[in-house]
Amino acid sequence: MTFDYYPGCTLKTKAKELDIHARSAAEALGIKLEELTDWQCCGAVYPMAKDEIATRLSSVRALAASRDNGRDLLTLCSACHHVIKRVNNDMQTDEEIRTKVNNYMSPETEYHGETKVVHYLEMLRDTIGFDTIRQRAVKPLTGKKIGAYYGCLLLRPNKVMAFDNPENPTVLEDFIRALGAEPVIYPYRNECCGGYISLENNELSAKKCDQITVSALENKADMLITACPLCMYNLDANTNSEHKTKLPIVYFTELLAQVLDI
Repeated sequence: MTFDYYPGCTLKTKAKELDIHARSAAEALGIKLEELTDWQCCGAVYPMAKDEIATRLSSVRALAASRDNGRDLLTLCSACHHVIKRVNNDMQTDEEIRTKVNNYMSPETEYHGETKVVHYLEMLRDTIGFDTIRQRAVKPLTGKKIGAYYGCLLLRPNKVMAFDNPENPTVLEDFIRALGAEPVIYPYRNECCGGYISLENNELSAKKCDQITVSALENKADMLITACPLCMYNLDANTNSEHKTKLPIVYFTELLAQVLDI
């Protein structure tokens, strides 16, 4: 099966590991990722104002290109997925925004929300199936205790993202089980890491990161996995925790590639 693929800016720079292992794992599992040509930055932050049209255009152009290719659009970075999926919802449900955006589009590329946006984890769950991953595991992570860190962007707002239960998500825990490891359930797995305030208020962001990592350690996690480059940065670098044990933070695609031995 083939998906159009929107990597986003960070996966070409600071989060190369998230991208590289996702591509290799997808190929090993029989999924072809066709990177969109001439994609542009999604803006990283969803524009809340209805009259903020220019910052929606790059997402809409990616969505329209995928529609024209006749394929679903697969995303990987949590921030990119959040922005693109919410903009797609705007184009489906808000006539005012849709009209203003299409005023910037050529008549042949006018867009009305036709594309389905799929996160890589949804592809693993719904297209590949976690049972298949379990069967394909060459080097299962038997004995490892792994905490899932969801953060905010994949889960909320629930009605638009429709990713998982925002209060009690399970997709990453099911993924961890498919790798042969034991998921660790801890209280802060779907709490904000303070991502977007880290530059303005580093102290508050560090405090929130401490709560997350210490909670995971206290529940016996060996490591945390995430799909978000901003969460990765905050949890790995922007923490003031005095806890004696440094908790490893890795992208979920790194463990997938490791288990598949690629």
